[in-house]
Amino acid sequence: MNKINFFAGPAILAQDVLQEAQEAIVEFKGMGLSILEISHRSKQFVEVMDEAQTRVRSLLNLSDDYAVLFLTGGASSQFYMSAMNLLDEGQSAGYLETGAWSSKAIKEAKLFGNIDIVASSKDKNFSYIPKGYEINKDFKYLHLTSNNTIYGTQIHNYPETGVRLVCDMSSDIFSRPIDINKYDLIYAGAQKNLGPAGTTLVIVKKDVLNKVKRTLPSMLNYQTHIDKGSSFNTPPVYAIYVSMLSLRWLENNGGISSMQKHNEEKAALLYNEIDRNGLFHGSAAKEDRSLMNVCFLPTVEDHKDSFIAKATEAGCVGIAGHRSVGGFRASIYNAMTKDGVQRLVDVMKDWETTNG
Repeated sequence: MNKINFFAGPAILAQDVLQEAQEAIVEFKGMGLSILEISHRSKQFVEVMDEAQTRVRSLLNLSDDYAVLFLTGGASSQFYMSAMNLLDEGQSAGYLETGAWSSKAIKEAKLFGNIDIVASSKDKNFSYIPKGYEINKDFKYLHLTSNNTIYGTQIHNYPETGVRLVCDMSSDIFSRPIDINKYDLIYAGAQKNLGPAGTTLVIVKKDVLNKVKRTLPSMLNYQTHIDKGSSFNTPPVYAIYVSMLSLRWLENNGGISSMQKHNEEKAALLYNEIDRNGLFHGSAAKEDRSLMNVCFLPTVEDHKDSFIAKATEAGCVGIAGHRSVGGFRASIYNAMTKDGVQRLVDVMKDWETTNG
């Protein structure tokens, strides 16, 4: 029986992507070498990098005002790198605290400027997205985390602000259309909704850079990586290649608008069963439920381990919830098929029959 990968990350990749990625490990573009062996300065890999950047631009309708970078260090490195590059000493930025990752971003940003937590959902274990908060027009930027993998919440209505946005989109990048013109900077670790672990996508508006007075280390200066085409040092060649394949797959399957419809249908299928089935209940506020990470709890806590065992037996792996929430978490990123979600729903129905 084939496995359905519900892990939160490193996460599911499309079968077409996996097949082509596998072939490149053996030999890449007739070079007689594996892609794991080729120079990042080679013509063949420069073409990969160029295609990856071009496809990001096409999918998000990016103008030349924005730079597209593939960096290392994960999204966690962007918690401090974004503030270091955009926020000068004495300046202020607003942060919306909606989960563990935004809390870590706040901690790092405080090293570089004044950080105002404009609202937080920590009071209810991050089970909802705060709304109706005030935004200081003097903020250099407002930092948001678009989707929360641990708690299963997602921002569905972005605040209207007089300031630019910085956004961690690690777990829902390319899952739905965005108005790119609202953002100064977007960053996303690849390993949730783009590619394998090892690279981080950064999209930055070029005119916001080189404004801070502090001296920036070369590796932590966005301008360095813009000037060197994301190859100031050896980039993660294979991770970028597989991410490029994922971007190609996304465009070949109708682009972001098509993917949004696909994601909404998958999420509705699973949430409808959670709400219908008396043995489960959702952990996130209904209006803030994530389309990427579906978190839910057993009505009878003692059923948790036995349900996970039943789901695993049916080929549904990776559904254990994060320790901060408990219960179950089904991550249904872009590459997850509707049939994959249906298999989990069928397990839930069978569980109700035998335990209801």
